[in-house]
Amino acid sequence: MVSTVNVNGLRAAARKGFVPWLADTRADVVCLQETRAERWQLPEEVVAPPGWHVHLAPAEAKGRAGVAVYSRAQSDAVRVGFGVEEFDGAGRYMEVDVGPVTVASLYLPSGEVGTPRQEEKERFMEAFLPYLVRRRSEVEAQGRSLVVCGDWNIAHREADLKNWRNNRTKAGFLPEERSWLSRVFDEAGYVDVMRSLLPDREGPYSWWSYRGRAFDNDAGWRIDYQVATPGLASCAEQAWVERAESHDQRWSDHAPVTVRYQAG
Repeated sequence: MVSTVNVNGLRAAARKGFVPWLADTRADVVCLQETRAERWQLPEEVVAPPGWHVHLAPAEAKGRAGVAVYSRAQSDAVRVGFGVEEFDGAGRYMEVDVGPVTVASLYLPSGEVGTPRQEEKERFMEAFLPYLVRRRSEVEAQGRSLVVCGDWNIAHREADLKNWRNNRTKAGFLPEERSWLSRVFDEAGYVDVMRSLLPDREGPYSWWSYRGRAFDNDAGWRIDYQVATPGLASCAEQAWVERAESHDQRWSDHAPVTVRYQAG
């Protein structure tokens, strides 16, 4: 079982409920994004929880981005970045080999139309797609699988956000972003695991703004994905969003996205 969640600051999430969630989860691997912390800034129960091996990739820019992977099994290898200088120290991508599966934690830039942040997002996407193509070829040649878990910051379809009509000119639902994500699936051959299991469902959403009553009204976005090579995707049995029961029980503006894969 694999879970992924953007924690919106790991120090804050640890104070709000991440630690008991981690203690209770049945996941074998947990991927985190937007950790925004160095190892020394985090409490012991976060960096050395019983039963977990913790791998952190903070951003060189303090207080920004950052990804992590928690695994119950000892990893065989850990790699940070994907070979592009601009992003390899940005705390946006890391891979951990766990048995026959490579699990990656991705925090794709969020972007903002008409600003340098959107230009950064576009550069990231341009560089990341060829890497995904190459990486799939490499892992499959080794008889392995790859799942890229994380905050992709793109809602792929109209079914992936509640108010899609009002967001057609906003970062995260731009036509060119959605087209790029289609290429990840159609050209690179990866599978959106949640959507493969729930092809006709609205959402389920994984992010809700803290503003207004977005969470209470379930006016969310599905931007957190587990994107897997076909062999692993075919082993997925169940996928769900661990949505908090109420607004005051949230420990992030995102909720964990969890997939149960068939063992073997």
